[in-house]
Amino acid sequence: MEQRTEDPLETAETPGGGLLRQPPAVWATAGASVVAFMGIGLVDPILPSIAQGLDATPSQVSLLFTSYFLITAVAMLVTGFVSSRIGGKRTLLAGLALVVVFAALAGTSDSVGELVGFRAGWGLGNALFVSTSLAVIVGAAAGGSAAAILLYESALGLGMACGPLLGALLGDASWRYPFFGTAALMAIGFACIAVFLKEQPRPARKTSLLDPVKALGHGGLASAAAAAFFYNYAFFTVLAFTPFVLNMTPYRSGAVFFAWGVLLAVFSVLVAPRLQRRLGSLTVLAGSLVLLAADVLVLGYGDHTTAVVCTVLSGAFIGVNNTVFTELALGVSDAPRPVASAGYNFVRWFAAAAAPYLAPKIEEWSDVRMPFVVAALAAVVGAGIVVVRRASLTHDAREQAPKHATEDGVNAFAS
Repeated sequence: MEQRTEDPLETAETPGGGLLRQPPAVWATAGASVVAFMGIGLVDPILPSIAQGLDATPSQVSLLFTSYFLITAVAMLVTGFVSSRIGGKRTLLAGLALVVVFAALAGTSDSVGELVGFRAGWGLGNALFVSTSLAVIVGAAAGGSAAAILLYESALGLGMACGPLLGALLGDASWRYPFFGTAALMAIGFACIAVFLKEQPRPARKTSLLDPVKALGHGGLASAAAAAFFYNYAFFTVLAFTPFVLNMTPYRSGAVFFAWGVLLAVFSVLVAPRLQRRLGSLTVLAGSLVLLAADVLVLGYGDHTTAVVCTVLSGAFIGVNNTVFTELALGVSDAPRPVASAGYNFVRWFAAAAAPYLAPKIEEWSDVRMPFVVAALAAVVGAGIVVVRRASLTHDAREQAPKHATEDGVNAFAS
């Protein structure tokens, strides 16, 4: 029988606290996570400026995302191996240190090749930090795993919203400044975690390099990862390719993606949990993926104003999808959360690496609309996987059922 989601916002008076009553270590980790996620959207408003400053084509500049996420995906196999041996705190600090170094080096790049290479090193640091930070927040947060996931999604949403804004504000003077700014902020995060976070207990069993891959042998986790792969292709087509289509100044582009990030944060933290309680997680996820597909299709075929509106609106659907997918990945199998998260992210980040590279290539081979058609089809495929594999996605999963599920457990998604 599936279990319904409790609202962590409603548990503030329960023992241990609620969403906003967290120990300093959790806030330090969440704050650093905000900056880590800022690094993803940081380059959005300055992509055209980077292309102009380094005399590069859109497809070359898009490799900033490809190298970043390709290394991030592969590094997911390493994160559990490292953290189970040196501990969560040291893994976080190692990841932050790598981001500080490579973000600063990125700002000194004299060619697009150097910049792409430094972004790859940045991706390694980000993988070590982001995957471990989720496990640390879940382990240290008061209010249970639901509150911890919302804290993590809050950090993601705030970072995705502020990244483009910071990129625009600093990038208007020079495309190099956002990279230096990120390095400085991550150095502050390094100091906060070093001071406030105590060393986390190490797992009784050390994680091997292949454990995340073995975890994908679970049908539910494999299905969630496969659906997330196609979803992420659509997500990062919007994030990495749309700035070239909008062709706006850094300030204007930053404002568009700031509004996009605000919707992402609001819908991931406030709207998604309520929709899940009312309709059930899988209904919400499939519906949101279909709506994202429709939005992306209109974005590709509409005029400039329509493209701006659809770009902002996509943040709502992306926010819902992010929250539900994260809960699925952590709850659908019996694998330890860090291992399940690593296996899931190993699959989905390959799509985040592919979309920024393929979208400009598809435009070169056809026209500017076709990358969005492909992205819309990818989102529909993701929705199809959720519908077809719903039995695997609900077997032994927690926090899936709508609030009005009957007492005997019979509901739309019962396995």
